[in-house]
Amino acid sequence: MEKGKNVVIEGHDGTGKSTQIKLLGEKLAYHGIESIVFEEPAGGPISNEIRNIIKNGKFERETMTDLLLFSASRCELWRKIGKSALEEGKWIVSARNYYSSIAYQGYGLGLDLKEIENITRIATDEQYMNPDYAFLLNLDDEKERERRINSRGILENPDPFESRRLDFQERVRLGYIAIAKDRNIPIISANQPIETISDKIWSYIEPNL
Repeated sequence: MEKGKNVVIEGHDGTGKSTQIKLLGEKLAYHGIESIVFEEPAGGPISNEIRNIIKNGKFERETMTDLLLFSASRCELWRKIGKSALEEGKWIVSARNYYSSIAYQGYGLGLDLKEIENITRIATDEQYMNPDYAFLLNLDDEKERERRINSRGILENPDPFESRRLDFQERVRLGYIAIAKDRNIPIISANQPIETISDKIWSYIEPNL
């Protein structure tokens, strides 16, 4: 049986990753390809509980603690679900992977980038760290990004990353662009119609089916 593929759609909060992984999963299904959709750091019982801690802005913690929490979630997702799914020929379609930690905890908050990669490698493996396809959704209109996030409504516990100041958000956005350039990842403007973005992502995948 042919192995499945690992697809990652990355980007800042509010760029539309959740919508795009859903649309990609539907397109794969139309072509007879079964897929599993992840939205890191959620995706399994333990990962879901870890996500509740990460997303709770009331818990103050070290930046390294966040990295370790994210890495623990990735370990559970990848080792218990992801690897076996690929062996069964299923595709993984994920909103975020460790590129998010490089952008947020690295470029945004100053952790050493190599240290982030080393910890991720311990928690996962090279197959996780080198997805078959990766895409970056970039939105350089901060007002539009804030509008999209605010449209979700008021959260009981403020997200510790979305609520940070503009200078942090810009470091994250530029960090993502640096990651994409370093790894030759296509950068797709998120300030386009949803279907246009979906079609651009599909244009990289369809020729290789």
